[in-house]
Amino acid sequence: MKIIVNGKTEHVSENLSIKDFLREKKAASEQVVIELNRNIVKKDEHRKTLLREGDQLEVIRIVGGG
Repeated sequence: MKIIVNGKTEHVSENLSIKDFLREKKAASEQVVIELNRNIVKKDEHRKTLLREGDQLEVIRIVGGG
């Protein structure tokens, strides 16, 4: 199925959770903020939130510095 990730079309498998998507992209869920269809998804919801055809996902990486 197709979803939009950070403005680009990606093909992902059906029944993929946000947590599984992040694992495939090798992104630690502790280091990102997820916005799904313009709504922030809490970290404890990543495992049970399934992606659907046409979803718009924004993955924002948290970077520390000083």
